[in-house]
Amino acid sequence: MDKIRLLQQRKQNLLEVGKKVRQDISALIDDKSFVELSAFSFSKNDFYGTDEQGEGVVTGYATINGFPFYIVAQNYEILSGGVSKANCAKISRCLDEAEKTSTPVIYLLASQGVQVGEGLGVMEGLSSIILKASRLKGTVNQYLIVNGEVYGFLSVLSAICDFTYFIDKKSVLASSSPFVISAKSGKNLSKFEVGGENGIKNANLVSFSVKSLKKIKKSILSINELLSERITDCGDLNSAIPELDKKTDYKTLLKIFDKGSVTEVGNSFSPEIKCLLGRIGGIAVAVTVFDGDNIFLNSHNVRKIRDFIEFVCCYSLPYITFSNVLGIVPDMATNNSFVLKEIADYVSIFDCIDTAKISVIYKKAIGAGYSLFASKSIGFDYTFAFANAEISLFDSEQGVEIEFSDEKADKQKLAERYFNEKADPINSAKYGYVDNIIQPSLVRQYLISSLQMLLKRG
Repeated sequence: MDKIRLLQQRKQNLLEVGKKVRQDISALIDDKSFVELSAFSFSKNDFYGTDEQGEGVVTGYATINGFPFYIVAQNYEILSGGVSKANCAKISRCLDEAEKTSTPVIYLLASQGVQVGEGLGVMEGLSSIILKASRLKGTVNQYLIVNGEVYGFLSVLSAICDFTYFIDKKSVLASSSPFVISAKSGKNLSKFEVGGENGIKNANLVSFSVKSLKKIKKSILSINELLSERITDCGDLNSAIPELDKKTDYKTLLKIFDKGSVTEVGNSFSPEIKCLLGRIGGIAVAVTVFDGDNIFLNSHNVRKIRDFIEFVCCYSLPYITFSNVLGIVPDMATNNSFVLKEIADYVSIFDCIDTAKISVIYKKAIGAGYSLFASKSIGFDYTFAFANAEISLFDSEQGVEIEFSDEKADKQKLAERYFNEKADPINSAKYGYVDNIIQPSLVRQYLISSLQMLLKRG
């Protein structure tokens, strides 16, 4: 028997049964850089009475622009990507190698759940994957691509991975079959209405919504470069942003970042909170911006900030927040929610950040909003305020009712008086609560200077 010819035939068989998933892998990586692991792993499925080569999953390693990654890609063409115990063992081996070498992992998932006939063995295998992925968190970056339909317990990976990508008109994620969920809810919904990006918009699981794998490749490369090379050269260190003196909106604030370096994460969930990764003066940073007017805290937006802070803590990134927040929503629904627990978790994780923590009060920091996102006592190294910012125990309207309740002057005039007497940032600065009151156009220079001073050396 010609063993070489037999090997070539076996390889060809593998390529045929995994043609589509291998094309997807190729769309993400450097040309011909993929090296497959456990290529000839397969087992008997007694229920279907078939041998399925490759276990319905392709694993290996490759490079993207020279950076190494481990790849786990489910092959939907084999039993609808059904998960088996052997399938789980193959994934686990790949994660073990990633842990040994501290190499990032990319998952391309497409599965309608476990294979029928596997029994509890497959649940043991899934538990092993979930635990291994959880242990990798904060050690290596994990990127999950919902490359079709992903149902069942494996969907938990989307909550563990650092970044989860949804592909437009393709990705569906659900803890059970969408049709079961729809029926149990007494509705007749499509799979996209249940598990598409809009269907799970309150779950805070979608980091990025993209059109194609090509866009994902660019995004992964950008994030990986940011986390791998914390400091790069930046010649433009002293430029001002004149527009900020006239208009302090979110779009203008983005000019604090080095050109072309900023990426927003999770824009579909609590969109009033912008979570950003980028560079300021060549230094990799994580930034949150409270975007809008009269922003109150609730369990959703605090959770979004808390999750982002956890990522910041895991990867030791300097953290900057642009505060414009009034405190906790004063209503029954919020009072009867997880908002206080979420705030407690945020404080606990924020305290673990061992890098620079900088607050810029660019509009308002009122009550609990000041305590959580601007105060020195909560842990901020530096707190700056724009000259026209408002810092106080109450916002102007509530402050007027409390401070000037006996006075009968026009409410608008009283509000102006409250701002000048009580909420002017100079009042906070004179007690040392604010390090400096700054001209908005100079904020980038202040941030670069502060980041350079707070960088850990040697």
